[in-house]
Amino acid sequence: MPIFQKQAERVVNNVVNIPVSMIEPNPAQPREYFDDYALTQLAVSIQQNGIVQPLTVRKTDTGYQLIAGERRLRAAKLVNLEFVPCIVLEREDKQSAILAILENIQRADLNYLEEAAAIKRLIDHYGLTQEDAASKLGIAQSTVANKLRLLRLSENDKRMVLKYGLNERQARAVIRLPESKREQAVREIYLRQMNSTQTDRYVEGLLVEYEEDTKPKPKIINRTDPYRVIGLYINSFNKTVEAMKSAGIHCNLEKRQTEECIEYSVKIPLK
Repeated sequence: MPIFQKQAERVVNNVVNIPVSMIEPNPAQPREYFDDYALTQLAVSIQQNGIVQPLTVRKTDTGYQLIAGERRLRAAKLVNLEFVPCIVLEREDKQSAILAILENIQRADLNYLEEAAAIKRLIDHYGLTQEDAASKLGIAQSTVANKLRLLRLSENDKRMVLKYGLNERQARAVIRLPESKREQAVREIYLRQMNSTQTDRYVEGLLVEYEEDTKPKPKIINRTDPYRVIGLYINSFNKTVEAMKSAGIHCNLEKRQTEECIEYSVKIPLK
């Protein structure tokens, strides 16, 4: 270990002070959105009071990798802190990724879309099933499935549900709508200040309307021009004769066409 690193790591109550420059971000970091204003407030607090809760890191070949504490690390950089207090854990990549997600979920640091994206990355990167992910995260498999459904929202839909403050259940309800109907629905849910139950009913109503609108419309016969639909009536004649034959009535349909007309005659023997 380099001499400067030994001098930099000062152990205080099992907490190690590590140079900020030696800590690399966690590639499995689930948080995607960082509020600049909230980050600035945290930076001011750190400048005045220091970092109250240590960051969690793991040792790597080149230094340390962050497991939990992304906001604290970013805020520390804003105020040019040279060292930050850390707890060093011995963890593999998979364990580090799981801990990063857990720490953020338990601290309510992530919005529900970030949680969904983080769980999806965990499943895809490590080849986990939904059941495996649920077990490792300590949540129900149905919860994992419901969160993953949120990823069916388009990027615009995601921005809209966050912008208008829809909760997770409301966002899942919106997924049921055709994509072309979602943006307006999100605005209506916000404007009417609907709760989750009201949102479910509203979406159900929109789905019924959409189904009615997309049903095939019956063909309208132009009664002012009957010659355009002569074929329909001729077909009806043929079906009538076929029905009579099926009923045991012997009959013949004869057709004669001239330049002036089409003539049909039905002959039914009386004996």
